[in-house]
Amino acid sequence: MSEDFLTIADDFFVNMTVHTTLALPGGRETVLHFCEAVQKEFPDMTSFFQREGAEFVLEGDRDAGSYRWLELHNNQLSAGHFNPPQVAAAYQYHRWLLDRSVYFLGLSGLDVECMDVMMGFNMDYKGNRDAIVASALVGGAPLAGLWADAGVRVVECEPSLVIALDEECHMQARLSLETRGSSYQVRTGQYDDEPISVYLTVRRYPTPGKLFDAKKSFSEQAAACEELTTRVVVPQVIQPLAAAIASGQ
Repeated sequence: MSEDFLTIADDFFVNMTVHTTLALPGGRETVLHFCEAVQKEFPDMTSFFQREGAEFVLEGDRDAGSYRWLELHNNQLSAGHFNPPQVAAAYQYHRWLLDRSVYFLGLSGLDVECMDVMMGFNMDYKGNRDAIVASALVGGAPLAGLWADAGVRVVECEPSLVIALDEECHMQARLSLETRGSSYQVRTGQYDDEPISVYLTVRRYPTPGKLFDAKKSFSEQAAACEELTTRVVVPQVIQPLAAAIASGQ
């Protein structure tokens, strides 16, 4: 079923973020050696730069449609595979990074504050994206009465929900949507080409008394993402959105 994720939306991506307690190495030699090792393993990742916020970025060609990216922040290692050819390819990339970050960045299970694994979908629509989300996901709910009157228009509708996947709340899942709309666009009818984004993020916090195993946790979090996406996100979010977009409502 996971391979179906590649075709049910305009874009599909798998991201990973490791949040650390201590600052990650930011020296020129360490950062370059790590990024050179990444580039050697994934030759398409040739664009390297530093943003004004101080984070280092290594990424492939965004115009290619499918690319990998990596960001090194002060207390955060983030990476993603945008439109991977197979879901397994995205997993392989993230597992490789987790393995090498131990040697190049000194990443330790003692230092992990939490780790996120995220599956995301982009759905293109040029129009009132907030109204599309409201119609598809909230239209049959009691809150729909807010925009039932003539002349009332939805300006912002970005549902977000967090659930705990275990009794101790150490592993949590967040479902959230981003529409990138604005009151200006609704007022003028001049809508841009930004997509509706659907994110399912599974976050794991370290269990007290146990050393955090990043590679093991990644596999468990990815499995939880796949299960929730297959069982809930696709039939209850993606498909209703696709139907609303197709009908323009």
